[in-house]
This record gives sequence, structure tokens and C-alpha cells, in this order.
Amino acid sequence: MCKGKNCFVISCHVMWREICYFASLSENIHNIRFLRQGLHNTPDLLRKELQEAIDEVDGQYPYILIGYGLCCNGIVGIKAQKSTLVIMRGHDCITFFLGSKERYKEYFDKHPGTYWYTPGWIETSLQPGKERYEKILNEYIEKYGEDNAEYLMEMEQGWLKEYNNAAYVDQGFLDSTKYKEYTKECAKWLGWNYDELTGSTQLIKDFLNGDWDEERFLIVKPGETIAASNDDNIIKADP
Repeated sequence: MCKGKNCFVISCHVMWREICYFASLSENIHNIRFLRQGLHNTPDLLRKELQEAIDEVDGQYPYILIGYGLCCNGIVGIKAQKSTLVIMRGHDCITFFLGSKERYKEYFDKHPGTYWYTPGWIETSLQPGKERYEKILNEYIEKYGEDNAEYLMEMEQGWLKEYNNAAYVDQGFLDSTKYKEYTKECAKWLGWNYDELTGSTQLIKDFLNGDWDEERFLIVKPGETIAASNDDNIIKADP
């Protein structure tokens, strides 16, 4: 438990609504920095920018809260010399939105071809769908010509074959109507199933409020390094 503390939060920008809203309701005082969305696609770059952000405030706050999951091992090797790091045990931010790593695993095991949609994801990047396709196609046409663009689009869209399910997570603290409709339109255009899940805000609240149990959160002492545990705990702290 950590109440009434001044904490620094470093988070992916896809969580900006949730972090800002629930930080405003917390007993703790939070200074917040959001890193740009998409860093998980280049884990080495995520590691570099996250470590630089930590180094800038290390020692100025007793706790630095890391709003990421393991994120393709992008947080492996992260450390602080003077502050304590706190990070939730999860593979990525979807754990935050669903409320637990167990719920995330249960759904993923039943629906392995799922692409997730949330307000933050929709607002900070173009999600799979007609809008994204047309934007990228027009960029390719402008750069490479129409014939080459069609070929490049076939290559670019190849990764979508791994997915068949668009899942929107509704956490209930804002009007999600337009985000749900957007996700439905994307799913229809892609020929995917549309699913809607009721999310949970409890994990985010506890993350910001200082209710850190070992089952859900990793506490990394000064000088320790974040590592992948390769088990159900997902992450661990190495000396």
C-alpha cells in the first residue's frame, strides 16, 4: 500500500484518458508523461526512450509508475538507480483494460485471432479498417505510382491474415458510442467478427492509488532490473 505519495507516471499514450481520469481521483499526487504510441513495434526503441524518461526523474520521486506491460520485451533491462519502479504484470496494455492478466489469457486462448480496439488506440493510431487502408494506399500511389502501390498494399496487408476478430473493450467511464461504431465498421469492412467486452478499471485504479499486491504488480527496487520471468508472473526483478 502506498497512499498520499507523490508519484511520477510514464505511460504509453494509448492510456492517456484512463490515466488522467483516474489519477485525478486518486489520493496520490501524479506527474505524468506519455510516450508516443507505437514504440512497442520497435522494442529496442521503446527500451531506449523509456529508460531516458526514467533517468530524467530518477531520485526526484519515491515511486515511478510504468504504464506498460512486457510489450515485446521492450521493458526488459529497464532500471532506476534511486527510485522504486512499479509495473503491472501483463504482456501489454490490454491487461490494464480488461482488469487482469488471467482474463486476458482466458479470452486470448478462446479467440487467438483478436485485434483490440479501445478509445486510446483509435485516437492515437489508424486501426485496421477502410480508413487505414485508403490512407496507406494513397501514400503509396503518391510515392511509387498506382501499379506499384497495389503490390505494396498486398504485402503491407499480409499481417492482417492472422486476425479474424475485432474486440472493443468498454470500460464504462466515458461515452463509447462513436468508438463502438468505428470498431463495427472496421470489422465489417475486414470481414471480421465483432465482439464487445465490458472492461474493468480496477487494475488502473489500484496502479495509481498504490494498492500494489505481488500477484498483479512488480515492485522493482533501486538498482534492480526488469526481466521477463517466462512464467505466469510475466516479469521479475533481477539484482
